[in-house]
Amino acid sequence: MNNAKLMGFAAITDAARARAFYEEQLGLKFVADDGYALVFETGGNLLRLQKMKAHTPLPFTVLGWQITDIHATIRELTGKGVTFERYDFMQQDEWGVWESGGDKVAWFKDPDGNLLSLAQLKA
Repeated sequence: MNNAKLMGFAAITDAARARAFYEEQLGLKFVADDGYALVFETGGNLLRLQKMKAHTPLPFTVLGWQITDIHATIRELTGKGVTFERYDFMQQDEWGVWESGGDKVAWFKDPDGNLLSLAQLKA
């Protein structure tokens, strides 16, 4: 399994709205709509957004991307209408970035309320 590519899954309720968000706002490459899920390519891996009639978002991060420049990525995504989350219980900078031990993380939600993250790791 160590050499196998990871495939991510998340639930969505509105395929058109989800496709616009993941393709246009996040810039992921759309691969297919197989009737059961929207399929995107991200970083050489596949992401399947499963079509559901109803969905209750989980209260924790379900998908995340490791990036090299968190502030540049936040500026880019904010310019495309993505809103980053603010939490009263943690110290975040003006961009919504929380730092711990040199690692930097920021969170945002997709149109179905799935919590997504960006992470810039120290090493």
